[in-house]
Amino acid sequence: MADQGFLKQKPGFATIAIHVGQDPDKWNSAAVVPPIVTSTTFKQPAPAEHTGFEYGRSGNPTRNTLEECLAALDGGKYGLTFASGLGATTSIVGLLSKGDHIISTDDVYGGTNRLFRQVVERFGIEISFLDFTKPELIDKSIRKTTKMIWIETPTNPNLKVADIAEISKKVKSHNKDIMVVVDNTFLTSYLQRPLEHGADMVVYSLTKYMNGHSDVIMGAAILNDSEIEKKLRFLQNAMGIVPSPIDCYLVNRSLKTLALRMEQHKKSSLLVAEWLLKQPKVVEIYHPGLPSHPQYDIACKQMSGHSGVFSFRHSGGLKESRKFLSSLKVFTLAESLGGYESLAELPSVMTHASVPAAQREELGITDSLLRLSVGLEDTEDLIADLDQAFAAAFQ
Repeated sequence: MADQGFLKQKPGFATIAIHVGQDPDKWNSAAVVPPIVTSTTFKQPAPAEHTGFEYGRSGNPTRNTLEECLAALDGGKYGLTFASGLGATTSIVGLLSKGDHIISTDDVYGGTNRLFRQVVERFGIEISFLDFTKPELIDKSIRKTTKMIWIETPTNPNLKVADIAEISKKVKSHNKDIMVVVDNTFLTSYLQRPLEHGADMVVYSLTKYMNGHSDVIMGAAILNDSEIEKKLRFLQNAMGIVPSPIDCYLVNRSLKTLALRMEQHKKSSLLVAEWLLKQPKVVEIYHPGLPSHPQYDIACKQMSGHSGVFSFRHSGGLKESRKFLSSLKVFTLAESLGGYESLAELPSVMTHASVPAAQREELGITDSLLRLSVGLEDTEDLIADLDQAFAAAFQ
């Protein structure tokens, strides 16, 4: 079960997470743990002649340390952090201009859907939503104005898996300058590295697994192209969507245990999913680690396993969903995912309530679809909790 049929993990990940950007010789104190630099401004030896830092929005030593480590974990040259995952998305979309066109995954995070539909489109940027499990649709949808492909894989909340390599190759055959962006929040750089499969940029809500402690809101973008990096770095500063030094310190700390945490998340979630397969009230399970998943073969060729978040559909409706969720004792009824604690939610009225009703119906985001984020508790306790919640909901 160690690899769940997926790609074997590349050696050295934990070493990179612990050491890259963390050299004690970078600091006069030689501190093993990088210090938190909270200063908003920095002394200059002469007017307009700084020694690397001038103002906290433009750069910060603690932030730079985190960005260097994040880039290394994804095999990228450049890393940039932002005040949230949506802040990262906003800055990336800021690379575009009026009249440009984005093709996005249809089953995308509710906040991204809301940003695209209710904000980005107001600035004259057009958005098309496609089912990326059907790459042939991309050929028909690329226009002369298409500048960005927004892939989320696995998707939220239906866990559809898109073939990053195939989509990237297809897109570049039309126009090599179209930017392929992959939201890798569900898997982290430990379980999937999109740059290795042809993507131009990786985006994260670091709030989730990368931080993993449900105490920081932050986003990131990782890339290799120096020209795009300069433009994005300008936007990071000009738009002011930057994280605090203390939050950067916390995420940098969390990366040190990322490999350990993700191993446990992927093992526990598969055990819970396999248990759900045997439950009579469960209609369908959306977990890329199960051979029954429609894109299981694609997942196996680009992922090193799946994380703790997945969804399932039961035979009841809103009444049963409410009763099930309110009966949980170990799982917490709450939005978000990727923390050490297990969470459960109802996407139709919570994380994806802002998605237009017609699109929710089209995507199958119904009142019987529940999303779990399996944490680091004992798996036996999680299964027992789900068991008693089923009994309460369907008595």
